[in-house]
Amino acid sequence: MDQLVANEKYSPYRFFSAKDWAHFRADTPLTLTAEEVQRLGSLHDRIDLEEVTRIYLALSRLLSAHVETSQQLFRQRQLFFRANEARKTPFIIGIAGSVAVGKSTTARVLKELMRRWPSSPKVDLVTTDGFLYPNEILRRDNLMERKGFPDSYDVGALLRFLSAIKSGVPDVRAPLYSHLTYDVMPGEFVTIDRPDILIFEGLNVLQTRDLPRDGKFVPFLSDFFDFSIFIDAEEQLIHDWYIARFMRLRETAFRDPASFFHRYSQLSQNAARAIGEGLWQNINLKNLRENILPTRPRADLILRKGPDHFIQEVALRKL
Repeated sequence: MDQLVANEKYSPYRFFSAKDWAHFRADTPLTLTAEEVQRLGSLHDRIDLEEVTRIYLALSRLLSAHVETSQQLFRQRQLFFRANEARKTPFIIGIAGSVAVGKSTTARVLKELMRRWPSSPKVDLVTTDGFLYPNEILRRDNLMERKGFPDSYDVGALLRFLSAIKSGVPDVRAPLYSHLTYDVMPGEFVTIDRPDILIFEGLNVLQTRDLPRDGKFVPFLSDFFDFSIFIDAEEQLIHDWYIARFMRLRETAFRDPASFFHRYSQLSQNAARAIGEGLWQNINLKNLRENILPTRPRADLILRKGPDHFIQEVALRKL
């Protein structure tokens, strides 16, 4: 049984074409310009104003309903417990998916749309890259070839961060990562101070682990999420996007002598492509098959992309 097939009788999802999904925008206003959308896009991740109108305005409206409902439930709990907490803890949205599939663009577009809601919520965005172990540790533990796999992250730090955010702790620090040096930036942090909404984006944010036999509580990152999104596409498409991005970076960012991948910019086009194919086959494809794709059915919403990088189908978990 494949519960992610639209005609599957027992699927927990409802499926919509992009055209049908666009109708759910209703009267949600378009608050982004074409120039802003272009700036929010990632390298080789195509997005335009029409895509925002078709997909993201309806998604923004849906998330607004979820946030409002969460706030109502919080107020009801206040009455139930006769509590006097002044502030609801942040609404956390997790965004998962493969490398090169467009998670970052989705996260940035949603952040901009949500922060422009009439209520003007404070919206922050954090990626899991900064929670990777530094390269020094990865090399020591022979994990450089598994960078991006679940065991390459400081899971304890991830859980402490999300727990503090959900507890309403002020000024929680998240470590920063440099894609130029391909490493965590020592002593560099971004401070997150009690946002209304936090978008938490990363490859494996929906990852689970083996359950303890003694029944003791073992938290997952997703235990702190109020809503989760998985960005999806056919494996071959993701491969093509990854290689195209790698070759583009070879002509741009990799030319910086400070780049971790600078040596690849000195290779011939065929040699560089062979390197990119090796990185895909030995690291990113394995991670996709072993860790990322198995978490797809755990998402509340799945955005499935077509060859043009535009979303073709939306799957929304039934209530």
